[in-house]
Amino acid sequence: MKCDKQDQKLIVPNILSGSLAACLLTVTMGINSAQAAYALKDLGVLGTTFSQGFGINNLGQVTGNSRVTGTYNQHAFFHDGNSMQDIGVLGGTSSYGKGINDSGQITGDNSGIPLGTNSTTFRAFIYSNGVMQNLGTLGGNSSNAYDINNNGEVVGYSSIATNNFSHAFRYSNGVMQDLGTLGGDRSFGRDINDSGQVVGYSDTTGTGDHAFLYSGGIMHDLGTLGGTDSWATGINNNGLITGYSNTVGYTETRAYIYSDGVMQNLGTLGGNDSRGNAINIDGNVVGNSKLANGEWTAFLYDGTDMLDLCVLTDCVNNGWERLTAYDINDNGDITGIGYIDGTYHAYLISAVPVPAAVWLFGTGLLALVGFTRRKTAA
Repeated sequence: MKCDKQDQKLIVPNILSGSLAACLLTVTMGINSAQAAYALKDLGVLGTTFSQGFGINNLGQVTGNSRVTGTYNQHAFFHDGNSMQDIGVLGGTSSYGKGINDSGQITGDNSGIPLGTNSTTFRAFIYSNGVMQNLGTLGGNSSNAYDINNNGEVVGYSSIATNNFSHAFRYSNGVMQDLGTLGGDRSFGRDINDSGQVVGYSDTTGTGDHAFLYSGGIMHDLGTLGGTDSWATGINNNGLITGYSNTVGYTETRAYIYSDGVMQNLGTLGGNDSRGNAINIDGNVVGNSKLANGEWTAFLYDGTDMLDLCVLTDCVNNGWERLTAYDINDNGDITGIGYIDGTYHAYLISAVPVPAAVWLFGTGLLALVGFTRRKTAA
């Protein structure tokens, strides 16, 4: 008996012929263990349209921002798995949730903070126990925050007093520390792990931005994949880093994993560009990649292949047109933004590992689930 893709989706009787049993065993062994069941959930909105998920903790709680009713302003939200809660603003017009730790503390920034006549600015914040705390600046007019670790330390960037250029900061114990630059004028902090290591990107003394790792009081240049620029966007508790970089020729970008001094090109889903946004403890990366037709889609890099998240979740048949992925937790749960019912909504993808074959003893049936894997292009 010949096994094909159709065989992988059959529900078959309990009494199996020898040839069919052999086929089922072959199919079961041939499906990669990373191909779990992926449940795609719409997290809704605070008002009538638009929300995006930007950060997720290990409890599956999500933060991001959503448009509020009757206005174009947006408010940061906390989603506990059941409902989306508005966490308010610092006195400006909008707030944006960027990162959330396992204690439910949220960081992000507020826009529309009054700054003199007819002028407004941004302020980084920590939201904890119902209170939104203004983190101040490095002496300049504005600050923006991107992530918070389980020790309550925040990373982001702030303008400085001397020339109002932005510098990466680490906020800890009430103090905002200027992390400096790689020799240029500006730097931007993007992620922080529980050891206090920070990643981001900075101007250099030469041409372009370079990804950096700030560790042990030193900002380390991570180099590039051969082009002029690179950017670091995520770091896990083992020190693995992700982001994206120009390649030789400078016209294309590739997502990467950086480990032990080596920047590994993760390829694409068939198009010219990819960008890594976050990495979990297992080294799984989420981000976005162009397809061969030039459209962007969300990806999951499982350590071997770059997989199309829209395919894994069967997003189109579930009413979604496209997905963008921003964060992944250590359980493999993912958040981001997708297009559904004519607008953009935050989502939660829950990874549910299951064996390729599941015996249903009550009915005596064997259900086989098959997935199409979109292969990585170099």
